[in-house]
Amino acid sequence: MSFSDDELARYARHIVLKEFGGAGQARLKAASVAIVGAGGIGSPAIQYLAAAGVGRLVLIDDDIVEPSNLQRQTIFVTADTGVAKVDAAAAAAIRINPHVTVEPHRVRLDRGTVAALLQGCDVVLDGCDNFATRFIVADAAHAQRIPLVSAAVGQFEGQLAVYRGWEADRPCYRCFVGEDPERAETSCSENGVLGPVTGVLGSLAALEVLRAIAPFGDDPAGKLLIVDLLALRFRTIRLPKDAGCPACGSRP
Repeated sequence: MSFSDDELARYARHIVLKEFGGAGQARLKAASVAIVGAGGIGSPAIQYLAAAGVGRLVLIDDDIVEPSNLQRQTIFVTADTGVAKVDAAAAAAIRINPHVTVEPHRVRLDRGTVAALLQGCDVVLDGCDNFATRFIVADAAHAQRIPLVSAAVGQFEGQLAVYRGWEADRPCYRCFVGEDPERAETSCSENGVLGPVTGVLGSLAALEVLRAIAPFGDDPAGKLLIVDLLALRFRTIRLPKDAGCPACGSRP
């Protein structure tokens, strides 16, 4: 795959990385990534993925920009208030990098629409804010064998993991959270979240999307990163595959 002179200049700091290089950048240019949720996690992730040169970004969110979003969702500006998040985020991504294609979908995912929206994607980044949608996304990504990067935040904390549950030794999302999407949930509007916490987790999620497209370093699948920014502490725990998992287990 060839690059224009502008692309070569734009991606020069990637291309000189021996662990990534021109081959890695070519894989980004050829890749499609779905981002579910253009909010606190999606906002920085979209910016970094567009800047990195991912060829096609599929943005999925049904919400509009509200003033309360602006403290942490840095892809938006005050003038975007009242605009669909996917439309404002798509315009911002193109301003960042005109070489990427952005497809905004203002929809709320359900089991009838998710498969078509993820079709042809190489990676799915889930940054939504409710378990019901997370299960829909995780099941669809698993069924299509698309690596799932899943990130979540609350107050001063966050979690990040990569799932490829169709592999014999890797867990899926249901191995981690179980089967019940109706568990009690709280939101940022109820409990709050410090703005940069979403930036940290969204940026880490974008990093794992790039790693899934053009592998470098250690494989993170099967591990959970737990971030405690009150204590400035990062720790990683191993996630076992559940043999009885209804989605990926050997004894469902």
